[in-house]
Amino acid sequence: MRRVVVTGVGTVNALAKDVPGTFRAFREGRCGIGPLGFRDADRLSVRIGAEVRGWRPEDHFAAGELPLLDRVTQYALVAGSEAVAMAELPGGLGARGGVILGTAAGGIQTWEDNYRAVFQEGRNRVSPLVVPRLMHNAPASHLSIRHGLTGPVLSVSSACASANHAMGLALQQIRLGAADVMLTGGAEAMLCFGGIKAWEGLRVLAPDACRPFSLGRKGMVIGDGAGVLVFEAEEHARARGARILAEVAGFAMTSDARDIVAPTPEGAAEAMRAALADGGLAAEDVGYINAHGTGTLANDRAEAAAIRAVFPQPPPVSSTKAMHGHAIGATGALEALAVILALTEGILPPTIGLQAPDPDCDLDVVAHVARPVRVTAALSNAFAFGGLNAVLAFRQA
Repeated sequence: MRRVVVTGVGTVNALAKDVPGTFRAFREGRCGIGPLGFRDADRLSVRIGAEVRGWRPEDHFAAGELPLLDRVTQYALVAGSEAVAMAELPGGLGARGGVILGTAAGGIQTWEDNYRAVFQEGRNRVSPLVVPRLMHNAPASHLSIRHGLTGPVLSVSSACASANHAMGLALQQIRLGAADVMLTGGAEAMLCFGGIKAWEGLRVLAPDACRPFSLGRKGMVIGDGAGVLVFEAEEHARARGARILAEVAGFAMTSDARDIVAPTPEGAAEAMRAALADGGLAAEDVGYINAHGTGTLANDRAEAAAIRAVFPQPPPVSSTKAMHGHAIGATGALEALAVILALTEGILPPTIGLQAPDPDCDLDVVAHVARPVRVTAALSNAFAFGGLNAVLAFRQA
């Protein structure tokens, strides 16, 4: 079976608009959550989020490109360009390169703008570019066009597990020999009035801060952004002298098949066990887990129980959502960057905002400040509504 490695990463998120800035924020334990600044935010009862502040599309795209690009695609293209540049990917990959990208909502801002035009402003026509802008596969398709990748290209939409599912499928494509290089990860731009109003209805949003695993936590905070990773067959990367950041050692996905919104520890635990087995790893090999850690009562308790079931002596755990927010379909990709930091620099990003330990979440959650620890293998967890669990195992290169 072909081994798969990471040779490039790129991102746009609430912490920074690139990887160096994001890594710096992880080291510093900086929070990207703040007051929402979009239209009609004052009509919401929850008014905080992890927005990509100061985003200027004209700084990244020609005027003629923008009519086709919802913000979700803009974020994906900028993150993808950074990842491709870091990997120093050669041109001409053609059918040996592809894209699998996760997103939960696609071009939701485009939906909202055009619903407003039709229902609120009374217009009878919308732009012929609305469908190409809002479709879930727009970010993946634009990445393939931008970089000339004519192999496997598709979008994955499985709520909060979208990015991890996308990366797992990209891993499998390379292992199977269907491609040598895959751009993968996720993108989301859900921070608009309609996006947050829908989440308000679920009553899972925190009004003040995201505090994963903390006593007194009140829920999650939505974030925007994109993370794109270059997955590459190891022999292909070594043949061209590429810098290898980490190995993508294993992947597994399971379904709780129990409840559409309530998580179960059993499904999450089975996904972690299977990811370890797929990567040829033992529980004691893992030195860090980037938890799904949403900051909701049910998720954090279920995940903590699952981790304790798999690991007799759990390794350090952190949830970076307290910093970059819950980026839904992109969140697994942002958290994969935290794992890359741990493996390449020996820095475990912190779980900020912890007020007091929750006895129901009895884990070493790397509270408040980053921790220097040598890590040779790590897991990245993603657990979604619908009972969908997706876990990636990474190993030091």
